[in-house]
Amino acid sequence: MTIDPADPPVLDAARPSADAPSHDAVRSSPLIPLWAAMVLAAAAGGLLTLAYPAVSLWILAFPAVALLLIAVIGRSAWASFLVGLVYGVVFSVILVSWTGRYLGPIPWLALGLLEGFLTAVTIVPIALAYRWMPRLVRGPILRGVLTAAVVAALWIGRELFLGSWPYGGFPWARIGMVMSETASAHVSSWLGVSGLGFLMVFLSALCVELIRGRARPRLPAFIAPALLVGALAFTPLFPTTATGTMRIGAVQGNGPAGYFDVRKPLSVLDAQVEATVPLYGEGLDLLVWPEGGVDADPFQNLAAARTLTSMAERSGAPVLANAATADDDNFYNTSFLWPVDAPWDLARDDVQTHAKRHPVPFGEYVPDRAFFNAIVPDLIGLIQREYTPGTDAPIVRVGERVVGLAICFDVIYDEVIRQGISEGAEVLVFQTNNADFRGTAENLQQLAIARMRAVETGRAVVNISTVGTSQVIGADGTTRASVDADRPGALVEDVELRTGATAGVVIGPFLEQLLLWGGLLMVVGAGIVSRIRRSGEGR
Repeated sequence: MTIDPADPPVLDAARPSADAPSHDAVRSSPLIPLWAAMVLAAAAGGLLTLAYPAVSLWILAFPAVALLLIAVIGRSAWASFLVGLVYGVVFSVILVSWTGRYLGPIPWLALGLLEGFLTAVTIVPIALAYRWMPRLVRGPILRGVLTAAVVAALWIGRELFLGSWPYGGFPWARIGMVMSETASAHVSSWLGVSGLGFLMVFLSALCVELIRGRARPRLPAFIAPALLVGALAFTPLFPTTATGTMRIGAVQGNGPAGYFDVRKPLSVLDAQVEATVPLYGEGLDLLVWPEGGVDADPFQNLAAARTLTSMAERSGAPVLANAATADDDNFYNTSFLWPVDAPWDLARDDVQTHAKRHPVPFGEYVPDRAFFNAIVPDLIGLIQREYTPGTDAPIVRVGERVVGLAICFDVIYDEVIRQGISEGAEVLVFQTNNADFRGTAENLQQLAIARMRAVETGRAVVNISTVGTSQVIGADGTTRASVDADRPGALVEDVELRTGATAGVVIGPFLEQLLLWGGLLMVVGAGIVSRIRRSGEGR
């Protein structure tokens, strides 16, 4: 009897014939032909993008993962790489299409193709897990659960890899982030965003195992999926301690803050000043402006310094603002706390500052400039200023209160958020400039990440943009105040302060390492066992 790999095999038949292939051989056969797998992979990539903002159909994340796994099962390394490439390119190119809003198709396609290639590389271990894990465990239920767990761990390992390499990585599209507006987000306060993502992929992989594992699954096989659904739906928030409130005003000036916007000197600053007027007399404890809200270095530009001092005096609160600043020969994307009654000639060393930890490659600096300049000199030539990564703690102190910070894309890096919490942050402020992505889903995707950070850390978040969307988000992820995109506006809210690190913040880093290395070691171990058993069968 022969089996065509293109035909889905019937698994675990009750009484296989004497000449039937072994169970391990059947389970390692592809479920569909390669051409169909590539179509399925493209569908999975497109479907998963719909789970992210602006569409935000989060439920589609589960079938999208399942479709990709079905396409990968039984594939060789090269075939799984090809399937992963199709999936990765479709997913990445669609999701980050906003990168081509002003700079055109070259940066957009370069990022999408790079992310697609790296995704393809990291899909290969998942295919190997499906080929080798059946030889590690014989019991059908335990085998299915273990295989699904390893596959989910490898998925999170893939996210961690793409989030750290190259040039610091781009951890934008973590699957757990799609759950930011659901009750499932609560899981992140216990396990972190990666832990939530693991449970999501684990559930999808288990459902795939149920479909392909038995013609008539028995009741015990449904226990694990049912428990996962219960955990995702009903996990409460990890408790943190309320310590009072801070009255925070946040201003979205809607000024010409884009890279190619036509503007006069200090026009962004003027827009911020005009939008701040409604907050005079509001009894603020802190006034927050977005990234790039001051379009001059206030430590070198006297007019900008005078304006900031005036704003602090009129609002009766220190101003947490942001500007490009110079220190010796280095440039920084700098947030700073401008105090009330500050002199106009305030020096950089006299204020609390935090410099952006992860300047954006090809946006705020050019890595390997000579190499890329030889390829696309016109684009590289647009980026003249090279920002230096900051090393200071992402916090400022307002009286006795500690405010945690993240500047723009720094919100996607776990270590920045976790350091702020470890330094005692009672509230988080995320300053961003979305002006280069007007009319795209970028600001909504970033806002979803900010919302997840609120739930994960148990802290209220003030997410303030130059052009929107800006929001005050409670520690439970609910929106407390909002200004829509592409209009000036001001928010004022008595923001709840909280202390105590959530389990997601404390154990999240350890869980990530466990999933990353545990998944890889399990695949390697299964491969070794598979080779040994095959050698024994050959003798």
